[in-house]
Amino acid sequence: MEENPIFFADGNDPEMIKAYRKAQETFKYFWREQSWEYRRIIPGLNVSCVKTAFEEQDEETGESLVEHMWINEIFFDGDHVRGYLINEPNSLKNVQVGDYVEIPLQNISDWLFAITPSVQKPKGLSKLFSSSSSPLPKAYGGFTIQKMRADMSVAERKEHDNAWQLDFGDFNDILVVNNQKENPENLIEHPMSKNMKEEFAKFLQQYPDELTQADEDGLTLLHKETIAGNLTTVQVALEAGADKNIPSKKGKTALDYAKQLNWEHLIPILEG
Repeated sequence: MEENPIFFADGNDPEMIKAYRKAQETFKYFWREQSWEYRRIIPGLNVSCVKTAFEEQDEETGESLVEHMWINEIFFDGDHVRGYLINEPNSLKNVQVGDYVEIPLQNISDWLFAITPSVQKPKGLSKLFSSSSSPLPKAYGGFTIQKMRADMSVAERKEHDNAWQLDFGDFNDILVVNNQKENPENLIEHPMSKNMKEEFAKFLQQYPDELTQADEDGLTLLHKETIAGNLTTVQVALEAGADKNIPSKKGKTALDYAKQLNWEHLIPILEG
């Protein structure tokens, strides 16, 4: 990945504004993947970060200075995105690299994660003719990046992608979940949610208090699984006795978050 990339964009560019909105609408897929990443013993993501606009008023001119920069180590409570700034600001003085920031979801401008594709090992004579190099990590999201790639020449795109060391694919076909083409059902549910069903059920049988414990934001296990869009684990939690009417500190139930994030597959279950 390119060292601390900072992007400046014309705020009046309708295509860039469209990219911002698309990133906000699809952020739930980023968080779903990131939430499972936190549970993996062996990390699966090569890159995972969110871009947001930071603003400061120029003391001399009074003009608003804006820089879009990346944060990582992301946490999401259903309303706000939190993380550490990984860029050194170019002009802004009110933030610096390493700052822990909290941003409303509607203020993010992009998100990006990347996963190295699994490759079947060659067998027999095919070993003699296959490349030993590993494929580049495949990028998901990156709407503003893809907008800028669309404006580049072929040579510029190649140079850009080499700097990032990521496979950005087709800027006209932006993917948001892993193996989206091969397994379109992954848009509805993360495969780990289905694969962990039995283990998750056993965990709740062994530790039933996990269903009622809440974090500093008042989020219970059911809230968190709903925010991440995990159909199977939500079903298992409800079957184990999770109370779907418990509100967070912001007064929101799991159903409220399902509707807010437009997890359509969860709404009927939480309404039932």
